[in-house]
Amino acid sequence: MTTRMRSEIAEQPTALRDTLDSLLPKAGEIGALGEQTRQLLFIARGTSDNAAVYGRYLIEAHAGRLAALAAPSIATTYKRKLDLDGVLAVAISQSGRTEEIVETLAWAKDCGAKTVAVTNGGEQSPLAQAADVALCTVAGEEKAVPATKTYTTQLAALAVLAIGLGADVDVDDLRRVPEAVEKLIAEPGDLEAVVEGLLDKQGVVVSGRGMAFSTALETALKLKEACYLHAMGLSYADLLHGPIAVVDADTPALLVASENSPTLQGTVALAERVVAAGAAAYTIGGGDALSRAGTASLNGPDLPEWVAPMGLIVPGQLLTEALARRLGIDPDAPRGLNKVTQTD
Repeated sequence: MTTRMRSEIAEQPTALRDTLDSLLPKAGEIGALGEQTRQLLFIARGTSDNAAVYGRYLIEAHAGRLAALAAPSIATTYKRKLDLDGVLAVAISQSGRTEEIVETLAWAKDCGAKTVAVTNGGEQSPLAQAADVALCTVAGEEKAVPATKTYTTQLAALAVLAIGLGADVDVDDLRRVPEAVEKLIAEPGDLEAVVEGLLDKQGVVVSGRGMAFSTALETALKLKEACYLHAMGLSYADLLHGPIAVVDADTPALLVASENSPTLQGTVALAERVVAAGAAAYTIGGGDALSRAGTASLNGPDLPEWVAPMGLIVPGQLLTEALARRLGIDPDAPRGLNKVTQTD
């Protein structure tokens, strides 16, 4: 039987095309807000927070603006008012109904920020209604609890945000993403070997750096949610500062990189170090250089680094769904989780 999660993974090319068609015309509205602001503040939780990590790297590397991740508790628990004049606050929520995120965006506006919402909840969602500009993704209803198509379309919306803010990128690269995702779904690489390698493991370290860091965090989250693995998502720079000690024969590494990234060489070196220590290093992306250094490899997209995360996550999604089924877990409805999470 095909799981809902697997069906929704397959819907991503269409969701991405529809989202880009809908949102690219809004780049001008984003540009107008950009003229009134200097830096960005991302407001999100969970999977949306991982999307925000991509947004932060993208904006800083290609739009030349300082970006940061908000601590919503400053608004909702500590109730501190900050000077956010010159700030563009970008709130990300799949449903657009998470009260903490809506409240924090309203707080940011009250503190002087201009505001943008990224949501699949539609124009009438509370988050979209609270924002100066709403970037509503067109993923359609997502029934499986682990987010797949809502995540990749969030990344697409953030790419449009970067374009509106004057990023030094080629829009045609973004238009190629749906086709690249289609190819990865059809040809994910040595999926069965990676599933077999993780089948009897209790934990895994998932690592990437730069643009791929968001993919490492999101892949780790998916493996936690749907496979109940103790999956640790880390930048490889942080991993080398001590946590690498946990990587051994019982705790493999899953390493992620774009083929044309300045972080690729460091990721290859990390894979070689892991294998030399007697542990397994499974890889996602990074081309031949990374796949040769690892134990078994999943394919990456043929895309420039700035849009590669929209493809890099797909093998991680497929791995999560396949591993969950092999473990006898229903990936559509992991224990203890709901589609909309409310926090105080």
